[in-house]
Amino acid sequence: MSKELVAKPLVKNIYQGIRDEVENMDRKPVLSIVQVGEDPASEYYINSLKKKGGKCSIEVRIESFELQTGADQIIKTIHKLNKDTSVDAIMIQKPLPAHIDDFEVTLQIDPEKDVDGLHPLNVGRLVLGRDGFVPATPAAVLELIKFYEIRTEGKHVVIVGRSDIVGKPLVNLFLHKNETGNATVTVCHSRTNDLAGITKQADILVAAIGKAFFIKKEQVKSGAIIIDVGINEYKENEKVRYVGDVDFEDCYDTVSKITPVPGGIGSITTAMLLNNVLIANKTEKKNKKVLT
Repeated sequence: MSKELVAKPLVKNIYQGIRDEVENMDRKPVLSIVQVGEDPASEYYINSLKKKGGKCSIEVRIESFELQTGADQIIKTIHKLNKDTSVDAIMIQKPLPAHIDDFEVTLQIDPEKDVDGLHPLNVGRLVLGRDGFVPATPAAVLELIKFYEIRTEGKHVVIVGRSDIVGKPLVNLFLHKNETGNATVTVCHSRTNDLAGITKQADILVAAIGKAFFIKKEQVKSGAIIIDVGINEYKENEKVRYVGDVDFEDCYDTVSKITPVPGGIGSITTAMLLNNVLIANKTEKKNKKVLT
């Protein structure tokens, strides 16, 4: 039996579910992406969203701006998109240039269109266990756990990484009183003392620190489950490939289950973002019914 927690069968189910729902809608859901500059990694992700969105009848529109564009112009565009009833969801493609404040821009997005789940209202909803948008990568981790029927209740989950979009949301999600929660959670980061001593206690180890091959077998308990969130560009013999935060080959014999990179959480993340667009579309229709 394979140890690999591959994304393909789960992703297939997610996209089929989206297609089934969109077929019965009056119009296609629409995601509007605000992009500043031309970062190659951002271009790759946006093109992937457009391609995957097209296959499940979600329209992806791009609002492109030059790198030197000021924050005022970006905020003006967000306000326009908030009012545009044909737009269900808004996403700010990161990273933004240094002269634009991420937080101030995020504050301008209508929380009901904030499919990245970064508006303070959606962050608060997540912390309190209320309905709201969950950032796509943490949502992908939970979907993987559900799909492969991984038990989290009473387990020690160690998260390596404390970012606002992955590590911090996952802490709260694993603490919720539900089928993917009820865990004991520890968060580690680059300043953690005796990191290996803590990661070796993990029943479930989530690597989200953004460093290629950072987790080695010496840091992993025998029989642990590893969920590798990292996607890092790695150059070897003049060839570039994408690898995770975990040294997959080094850890494979030690663990009971492990996600591959590529073919793991990254694929599910794209699907979950598009699923958030579908949710935004349904939320908008529900709110219209309430108003009428």
